[in-house]
Amino acid sequence: MNGPDAVGRLHSRYRPQAEADRYIQALDPGQDVDFFVLVEPGMGYLVESLRRHRPNGKAVVLHADAAFREFGDLRPGVPAWYPDCGKTVQEFLESEIPEWASARIIEWRPSLSVYGEACLGLVRESAEFIKRAEAGRRTVAAFGRRWVRNFFRNLAFMRDVLLYRPMDMPIVVTGSGPSLEESLPGIRAARDGVFVLAASSSLPALAAGGISPDMAIGTDGGGWALTHMHACFRPGAPPRLACALSAAVPSRCLEGPVLPIGDGSLWQTLALGAAGVPSALVPQRGTVTASALELALSLGTGGVFLAGVDLSVRDIRSHARPNGFDHLFFGTASRLRPVYSQAFVRAGGIRAGGSHGVYAAWFRSRLASWRGRVFSLGGGHGVFVDGPPLGMAGRLGDRPGDHFRAVPLAGLPSERCRRALDALVAALGDPGRAEPLAAELAPLLFPGRSRSLAGDLAGALRDVARRYHG
Repeated sequence: MNGPDAVGRLHSRYRPQAEADRYIQALDPGQDVDFFVLVEPGMGYLVESLRRHRPNGKAVVLHADAAFREFGDLRPGVPAWYPDCGKTVQEFLESEIPEWASARIIEWRPSLSVYGEACLGLVRESAEFIKRAEAGRRTVAAFGRRWVRNFFRNLAFMRDVLLYRPMDMPIVVTGSGPSLEESLPGIRAARDGVFVLAASSSLPALAAGGISPDMAIGTDGGGWALTHMHACFRPGAPPRLACALSAAVPSRCLEGPVLPIGDGSLWQTLALGAAGVPSALVPQRGTVTASALELALSLGTGGVFLAGVDLSVRDIRSHARPNGFDHLFFGTASRLRPVYSQAFVRAGGIRAGGSHGVYAAWFRSRLASWRGRVFSLGGGHGVFVDGPPLGMAGRLGDRPGDHFRAVPLAGLPSERCRRALDALVAALGDPGRAEPLAAELAPLLFPGRSRSLAGDLAGALRDVARRYHG
């Protein structure tokens, strides 16, 4: 049923706006919600009701029927998704709802009886997005200030940055899932014909398997992430390093050339531009393997093969062996607390936490745009299809070193940090940029505070960056 034919079944024939007003009033939308995701609201009477009941909230619309596009003029300025718009629901919501914002789903119940499964699918997609966003906000509240501190620290310690041009050879992205161990022989056999991009957590297992990756990537801002990077210090040439500017990275790793990763936020874009630091653009995804995959798609034009990106726990094994956290199990093992019991508890906690399901849903939402380029290596993956053997996918004569060039950063480290800080403080005083910049920085520097003034944010930035700008 198309939009015009469905109108009579979606809205009252006599007072449709009053009907929508009563519906919103009965739902009592929260005063602390920033965005409302309206699932098939038909002609948009709900939008007008929300504007009256929640003038500070913003609406985004998901339509089950593209025919409702002709009613778009009834809700000017409200972003809307249609089944034929060329974006997935997840991509649309990510583009319209900032990471810091809270969101709530509002279904227009009459649409369920008209569009059925199409509406239920939109609700499921929206719920997955909100679940992932809420997990991200909890992480931001716990580690936001540390991320900003890491940003200025990495800015100060970097010496040379890597510039690159896309390569044609296949790229293998390694995560630390249990299946990585089974994939190691195939990677070794095709090693000369592939580029290995290793999530930092997979470095110990790769080293034990005799594989030196071409590049390692780190995005985790927590101090425990440093443990995984210790594998970079083994004898031999260390791998190239790609790291998020907010990541926790050993200072020794920053002595060599680094490919900086910016997340595309306004505050990082302003700071990196002022400091004169080129970077690759990879939005924050909450897991290093998602960031590694997006970086791989930028680094190359060929196939990307995932090894150890299981998105699941295998029996009581949560990671490939060895792992950077193994010492925590063995160091606390005793007769009453054996290693296997600790592994069992950890695996159960990971399953109960549901993080694998959230990440799997995100990967599935991207499958259409990655079709023909992203494959599983080793089989048995719940999301990605198996690809051709690596030995058949290689490109002779292509060498990773031909695609990267190290460029020294200009100026003293303290000068770079000073320029970055000054740019952010100046933007907080600019009426045109202060509001969006404060919306990004407030959750990082003052989590839980309902309102943060530009002056408070500028002072917090100066305090965090004091050690690095001289």
